Parts: sequence; C-alpha cells; structure tokens
Amino acid sequence: MVKVVGIKFKNGGKLYYFSPKAGDQYERNMPVVVETARGLEYAWVAYPEKEVPDDEVVQPLKPVIRIATQKDTDFYNACEAKKPQAMQTCKEKIIKHGLEMKLVDCEYAFDGSKITFFFTSANRVDFRELVKDLATSFHNRIELRQVGTRDETKYLGGLAPCGRVCCCAGNMPEFKKVSVKMAKTQGLSLNPGKISGLCGRLMCCLSYENDYYADVSKKMPKVGSEVSTLEGKGLVASVNMLKLLVKVKFDDKNGGWIYKDFRLEDVRFKKSNQPEKDESGDDADTL
Repeated sequence: MVKVVGIKFKNGGKLYYFSPKAGDQYERNMPVVVETARGLEYAWVAYPEKEVPDDEVVQPLKPVIRIATQKDTDFYNACEAKKPQAMQTCKEKIIKHGLEMKLVDCEYAFDGSKITFFFTSANRVDFRELVKDLATSFHNRIELRQVGTRDETKYLGGLAPCGRVCCCAGNMPEFKKVSVKMAKTQGLSLNPGKISGLCGRLMCCLSYENDYYADVSKKMPKVGSEVSTLEGKGLVASVNMLKLLVKVKFDDKNGGWIYKDFRLEDVRFKKSNQPEKDESGDDADTL
C-alpha cells in the first residue's frame, strides 16, 4: 500500500495522486503547491491522505511541496485577475494577424515562467508570428495549445439540455467514450438536437446508465417481433426497460389493434444471440 493525497487542478478536473509531505495535515479543498512536470503549480486537495494499492500508482510519485501560504494564494489570485486582459490582448492579436482560430482560455504558470493560450480551430494554424507578437507584448514565454470542441465546453462551461452544469465542466474528470449505439440501446431519439451537448458532440451522460440498458436490452424482445402471452400471440409495440414491461398489440379482427402491457417474465419470445451491429461504429461520437 502507498500513502497518497488526491489533488485536483480545476473544478471537475482529473484527480492525480501525489506523495504527502511528512508532518502536514491535509483537508478537503485545502490549497497546496505541488511539483509537476511543468514545474510548481497551485492546486487543491480533493481528498486527504489515504492508502491505495501499489498497482494504482505510477512511481515515482511527485510530491506535495507545501500547504499554500497566503503569499502563494495572493500570487495565484493576481495571475487569475490578469487573465481577462491577457485574453483580450490575444484576441486583438489574432484579429490583427487574420488567423482563423477561436481563443478559449489562458493560463499563467504558477512560477510566472510562461503564459499558455488555449484555442480551437477547424484547421491547422501557423501561429508563429502571433507567438512572437504576444511574447513582445507580455515580455514572457508564450505557448499556444490547440484543443478540441469538447475541451472548449469543458473550459467555458455552460448549462446542458437537462438544466444542470455540463458534466465535463462540473463533475467528470475525464471524457468517456460515447457512441450512437448507446442512444439506440437506451431507446432515445436519434435526433441530433436531442442527444447532442453544447459542444455539438454526443452527450457524455449517454455512458452513465449504458451498462444497465445494454444488459436489460439482451433480455427484452425486439420492437415489431412476435411474442406469446397468456392472451395469445401479438406484436411488440414498445418496451419499458426501467419497469421491465412489454407493450403488445393484438389484432382485434376489425382492422384495428388492442394494446396491453405485460411483465417481461409473462412474455415468451425467441431470443437472438447475435448482437445488434452498430452501423455508426463503436467509436462514433457525432451524428
């Protein structure tokens, strides 16, 4: 077992393991200064010191340097206060150089060694002259990093169609794999406007309950298939995978249909062992 401290760098961001400093007592959301591959960084304690199995840790662990002092916090807040002006300056430079890129966010290194600007673009961008111009304006080392549309939403945040803060910006440390097959399995509309998030890609929450629906769907009859019930044979009109109900329609012999609900265990049908082919591909995350 290894003693670790869970550290996060942003709200809703990925959690990382760091080695605790001997003698320090950590509390949840306590600001700390840690050592990373990029140098010293300001972060927060996601959860206090605990022990985890050796195979969950990639050695050697980077250390927690210290619990953040008031001076550390003041410097971090000063950097955050400079971000709006830095963003505005960078946007003006982008327009000046006529570059097709959208600025998303910027980040000051905690040691003041550089400023990183994050942007999105449909194509590759030659920003060498922009970097030189920004370096002259800020008298600092400049890094430009291109991110995807999902990352843009994660940085900017916003309200999802459900009315809550977007999962990626609020409570999801890492993007999860989603596909159109998940929407089909859950019986959702394949209308892009109903299953797409603010980023225009498939909603991340499709993966939350997919394991349950994937398991139950194997036990349910297909819509349109013939089933046998205590009241005779009929066709499946719809299924309710949460209540485990099957709606069956019977011919009323007068050109119409009679609909009745049956519990799954009261319905008999031929099960298919062949998994449904995902025409869009398992890795598809757009429509």
